[in-house]
Amino acid sequence: MLIRADFAAPALVRPDPEAWIASPAAGVHRLMLDRVGHEVARATSLVRYDPGAGFTPHVHGGGEEILVLKGVFGDEHGDYPAGTYLRNPPGTSHTPRAPQGSLLFVKLRQFQAGDTTQIALNPNDIPPQPLAKARDVTERLLHEFGDERVTLLDLAPGAELPACRRSGGEEILVVSGSLIDAAHGLLPAGSWLRRPPGRVSARRSDGGCRLYVKTGHLPPDLQAFAA
Repeated sequence: MLIRADFAAPALVRPDPEAWIASPAAGVHRLMLDRVGHEVARATSLVRYDPGAGFTPHVHGGGEEILVLKGVFGDEHGDYPAGTYLRNPPGTSHTPRAPQGSLLFVKLRQFQAGDTTQIALNPNDIPPQPLAKARDVTERLLHEFGDERVTLLDLAPGAELPACRRSGGEEILVVSGSLIDAAHGLLPAGSWLRRPPGRVSARRSDGGCRLYVKTGHLPPDLQAFAA
């Protein structure tokens, strides 16, 4: 299965209630953002758990990265309210559950070789830092390994992000609020944008927003992802 698997081209998904499909687990639904493979896949998805839904125990063969967007997600290791950022490196295992329901942003099998850090943190516990070259924008660093960098950006109403170059590509999820991208237009909450290495457009937020941003994770040999 190949979904937005041309990593050398921009990819954009705005919220679409018709695009959700059932997963093999009862009560768990997915909106596939990009995917290379079938049930074992390099994949980026929004995942919705109905109240009481869960998965059977499983091992993360290629690692799993999660941002909890709504509700409370949990496993045998703990409960993770909205806002929690999780990284489960290759070889870890758990039994996911969501007794009251939950909405997640999930990336599977996208860990770099040697990245073995396991993380469960609340980004609001990280002091925000002013973002260089942008006014009224703060940044919280969630994870950094090699060239890869994962942050949350908070844009105040009227804040702007200047155009820049991303030599290792860029991926954005609009967690809350809305963003206006000079090349792609209005991106409401729930929108996902992936840009290949190169120049990214200027952006602004009229009403303020929070963004998940990953950079440096798309190497020059992008076609290797789709092999």
